Parts: sequence; structure tokens; C-alpha cells
Amino acid sequence: MAVLNKIRQRSLILILVIALALFSFVIGDLFKNSDAFTGAPQDVVATVNGKDINRTEFQQKVKNYQDRSGGRQTATQAMNTIYNQELRRIIMETEYEELGLAVEKDEMRDLLKNSFSSYPEFQDDNGNFDVNRLNAFIANLKDLDGETAPLGNFLVNYQSWTTNEQNIANNAIQQSYYNLIKAGVGATINEAEDDYLGDAQTVDIKYVQIPYATIPDSLVQVTKGDIKDYMKRHEDKYKTDATREVVYVEFKEEASEADKKAIKEGLLALKADRTEYNESSKNTDTIRGFDSTTDIEDFINYNSDIKYNDAFLRETELPATAKDSLMNLEVGDYYGPYEDAGYFKLSKLIETKQLPDSVKVRHILIPFAGATRADATITRTPAEAETMADSILAEIKSGRSKFLDLLDLSSDKVSNEKDGEIEFAYNAGMAPEFKAFSFENEEGDIDVVGTSFGYHVIEILEQKNFKKTLKLATLADKIEPSEQTLQDVFNQMSKFEIAAKDGDFNALAEERGLPVKPLTFKELDENIAGLGSQRQVVRWAFEEDTEIGDYKNFPIANFGFIVVKLVEKNDEGLMKVEDASITAAPEIRKEKKAKLIREKISASTVADIAKNQGQTVRTAAAVTMKNTTLSGAGVEPKVIGAAFGLSEGETSKPIDGDRGVYVIEVTKVNEVTELENYTSIMNRLNNQRRNQVQSKVYQALEKAADIEDNRAKTVY
Repeated sequence: MAVLNKIRQRSLILILVIALALFSFVIGDLFKNSDAFTGAPQDVVATVNGKDINRTEFQQKVKNYQDRSGGRQTATQAMNTIYNQELRRIIMETEYEELGLAVEKDEMRDLLKNSFSSYPEFQDDNGNFDVNRLNAFIANLKDLDGETAPLGNFLVNYQSWTTNEQNIANNAIQQSYYNLIKAGVGATINEAEDDYLGDAQTVDIKYVQIPYATIPDSLVQVTKGDIKDYMKRHEDKYKTDATREVVYVEFKEEASEADKKAIKEGLLALKADRTEYNESSKNTDTIRGFDSTTDIEDFINYNSDIKYNDAFLRETELPATAKDSLMNLEVGDYYGPYEDAGYFKLSKLIETKQLPDSVKVRHILIPFAGATRADATITRTPAEAETMADSILAEIKSGRSKFLDLLDLSSDKVSNEKDGEIEFAYNAGMAPEFKAFSFENEEGDIDVVGTSFGYHVIEILEQKNFKKTLKLATLADKIEPSEQTLQDVFNQMSKFEIAAKDGDFNALAEERGLPVKPLTFKELDENIAGLGSQRQVVRWAFEEDTEIGDYKNFPIANFGFIVVKLVEKNDEGLMKVEDASITAAPEIRKEKKAKLIREKISASTVADIAKNQGQTVRTAAAVTMKNTTLSGAGVEPKVIGAAFGLSEGETSKPIDGDRGVYVIEVTKVNEVTELENYTSIMNRLNNQRRNQVQSKVYQALEKAADIEDNRAKTVY
């Protein structure tokens, strides 16, 4: 009782302690998740022009997209696709709203008429579009409350119909928007004339080039300050997203040599009979081995990681590493264990057979509704198609000459033009059931064969190029690390982590013979070369509490582990001087060399400059504005452009080109015949510019949009 009284007396203190503990927990979590203070909501994937992309809706769209793609897209790929779609939708909707673009009710009816006037469901008795039938159909869908109704070859419900209506409306608004822009895009007669002159007008020039290579690199120093200044002058080229630089080492869960030896010994042990004590019968049973089993298929399926294949294999279908040895076996002989495609295999030759490499058959195809490539008019069921094929077979068996008479019943229009005949090699991409019948039976055989295309009445007309084939019984054991090896790999990884706490990451890796691999990635990147999608590593590296020098291990599915160390954080902005120097330094050297070369030029004529600089005078005839390649020098747009700014006989000032400093003289301006009419050129320019509107306009809108991208914090 005394203890209880003390607790009651101090209950207020306990409440305060608990409250403070809860408060510190919440505050700690808030500091860990700084978005709670910055105001960036966790359920907003991005904000575009003031409109939020909701995380729940976004993730549902991602899931739907992945379902439609049949798993061919990774989660990150699907997210990027949906993000770009949502980004485009909001950006374009913002434009439509500002311009007041919308689809009115009457316009919507016209759009629906254009889209669905060919559907019988919306036509009157004369085949004309009936808006009342359309209205009745929509009202019926609404009453069905989510249930579907047939429309043409599809099933639709009210939600899918309204979604389709919205898509039709959006497409119409988009078309109107781009039509408005295209109406203001075009070319003038003067622009058409300039375009014509760009091809037709030519000049002849002579020039001297003083190559940058005439000044040694050792005479031109490029400092960090030079590079920083160059980057500022070319910001667009050197802007970069935030990145993280890491290094990592790999601990692969691979079968050891001891594991491989054990797997091979296990396969060989299956050859002989063995005894096994039976707990149920209290007797010692003899288990037949590969040598003596009388049921090869059951033995293989029970003992092998790959099921028994009862087919005859051609030489090209055998494993490349064992092909020659397998082809030389006698029936009953073994080959192996040998390694193939991640397995150790032990093969026994069961039977050989001479089979053709090519065949000629003729067939009649009876498809059913839903069969591959079946016409939409086909309504028969699979059972009805099979019954029809069986009746055709019976008729043909009563007289083979009837085959051609019944060919009109076949839906294979291509082969029908050749009397139903098809000639193909064994490696051709035919339906497997069709191929099996054609190659594994004999000339003259005829039967009904079902495939995904329907039911075929097939007659084998000819078989050619018979070659030896093998039927093999193959025991396969997947090459995998043992439990001991897996434990050893984990221990090695753990010991490396412990040592790295107080040691040098790179030195420890070198001691253990582990290659240290560098990696740089952006916040929304996904893949690591050789390891596939590893978003977990990217997320960790970008977490605010991950500091330079921190390291962590990550399990990699079907691989093992990697231990990753963060070595550099690079914020968004201009890239590091060291990285920029790769492309900036050569350009800066050119600028400095150009200045030195210009300072050395004292003469005023091309001939004198060439003589003073130890260069030769070169010529270029019929130079055009649109072709920026200068004969004898390479691509030099600045030099070509300067030539068209000079009069005949005029000499230029020094021009800093791509490969050197140039001085040019226009020796002749070739007269050009002006056209009487430039309308065709103007029309061509109009079409070119209008065709580019859609992509260029969106690029400009996206660049100007106010986008706050929270993907890395919310869904990635």
C-alpha cells in the first residue's frame, strides 16, 4: 500500500515524464524528417504551377501502368513515365485555363459523333448517327452502377466511358491550342529569299590558317580561376543536378570450388543403385539409380532441377560446351558432369533418330473467337472449330483430292494462294504444335492439330535434309553456393564492416583483394552497373543524416552484398572545377592561343600574313552559307559566316575559328539568279516550322513552369 500511495502522490510527475518522452519522440522524428518544418507535405509528389500531384493517386496510376506493361517496366521506370505524363497534363491544363479553352456541350456531342458514328449501337434504321441512342446508352451505363455493357468488340462501364470522353475532349482542346499557335507561325518572303540564297549564293575565297597547334600547350597556363570564369560564361553547359559519389566493394554469394565438386559428385552418385532404410516398412529398400532405372522420365523429374525433355534434339539445340561429345555418344553412354547455363549436367543417350531439317505441308485453318489473329467476325467456339476441323479431315481422308476443294474454308489467306502449302525449316518461328506434327511424323500423315491460331488440318507432303538427332536424359543440378559458403560470405562482409569503422576503406579492400568500384548518381537514378535497380543505395546516399565517410552494407538479390561508402556530396549548381576542366580547359587554351596568335599578326594581306607566319595560302571555291565545312580546314562556321559579310576583294580581320585563327579574302562574289516567285520556299518553311510547334512549345512551357519535384522524398 505504501508503494501505491507513493505512485499516486507522484502521478503528476509520471504524467509529465511520459509527456516529455512522447514530445521528444515526435520532435526527434520531425528533425529527422525536415519536411515537417519546411512544409513539404509527404503526400505530394510534385507541385506544378501551383497544382499538386497527389501521392496516392500517383501510385495508383503507376500500378495500373505496370499492370498494363505486364511487368516489363521497373517501379522507377513506371514512376518516371507517369510523372512525365502528369507533368505534361498539368502544364497544358494551365495553358488551356489561361486561354479559356474548353469543350462546350454541343461541341462534345459533335466530337462523340465523329468518334462513334460508325458503331451500330448509335445508328438508326437507315445507318445514320442517332444522338438519342447515344444519350440512352450513356444513361444506361450510369444506371448499371459500375457494371459493363458491350460496345462493338469492347466492354465498357460508366467510368471508362467518362474517361474516354475526357480524353476525346482533351485531344480536341489540345488540337485547338496548337492550331492557334500554328496560325501565328510562318515565314515571310524575305525569309524565303534568305533561305534560297543560303544554298544558291556562293563566294570564292582565299585564306590563311594559323593553327592553334603552332603554340605549345606549355606556353599556355589554365588556372582554376580561368575554368570558373569559363563555366560562368557557359552556365547552361556546366549546370548539374545534385549528385553523390560513393565507392563500394562486392561480396558475391558464389559457389566455391568445394561446392562445385560436391555438386558433381552428387550427380555421379545418382548413377548407381543405393539402399535406403524404410521407416514405414522397417525394411531396407533398393533405390534404382540412373544406370538401372526403368522409368527414365520419373527418375529425371524426381532428381533433376530441369524436367525431362522427351524430344529429339538437333545438333544446333545441344549445349555448345558439350555438343561434339554428345553427338559422338553411343546409346546408353554418359557424358558429364559438364557445366552449362548455370547447371552441372550429366547426360545419357537414350535414342537416336534421323529427322528432317525442313518440311513442306499443306493445311486448312479453322479459327475460333479469340484465337490469335482471328478475324473479328469469327464467332465459333473452340469446340465448334475442332468439330468442323474433324469433319473436314474425315472428308479429305475419303479422297485426298478433296483437299483443294475444301481450301476455301481455311482462314489462312496467304497459304491459300499456294494451294494451302507451307515450306519451312525446323528453326522457323511456327506454332510449336504445328512444328512438332510436321517434323515428328512421316510423309503422307494427316491429322487435326490445335494451336493458338485455331485447329489445323495438316498433311505432310515432303520432308528433306534428314540428320541425326538425339534423345537425351539429363540430370541437372543448379550451381549454387552451399549454406557454409553463404555463411562465409556473410562473415567476410561483417568483418570488413567492423574493420572499416576504424580503418581505411580502400586499404582494407586492397588487403582482401576486393576491387573498389566508384559510382556517381543523381537523386532519382536507379541502376548500378552490373547490379540493376538499387534505389535503396541511392536513397541512403541522399538522406540528410548520411555524412561523408559513412558506410553501409546492402543485400543484393541473387548476388550477395555490397558495402558502400559515401565519399562526396555535390549540390545542385555548377559542376566541380575538376570535372569541368575536361571540356573547359581545351577551349580556354584555344582562347588564349588565339590571343597570342592575333598579337603576332602584323601584315594586312592574306599573302603577307601567310609568309610571316610560315603558312600557305589556301583557296575555297563556291562556298555556301549552309555548308559550314571549309575546304582544307574542316568545319568552321565562324569563318564561313564572316565570308558572307565581306565585299569582293575585301580582307577580314583575324577570326578565331575551331582549329586556328583565320584571315580570309573574298576573291569573287558569284552572281545568283533571283527567283521570280518564292512562294514554294515560303510554304516549305511554313510547314517545317508548324510541324515543330508541338514539341518546341511544350519544351518551352516545361522550362518556364514552376515545378517543385518531391519524388525522391515521397515515392522513390
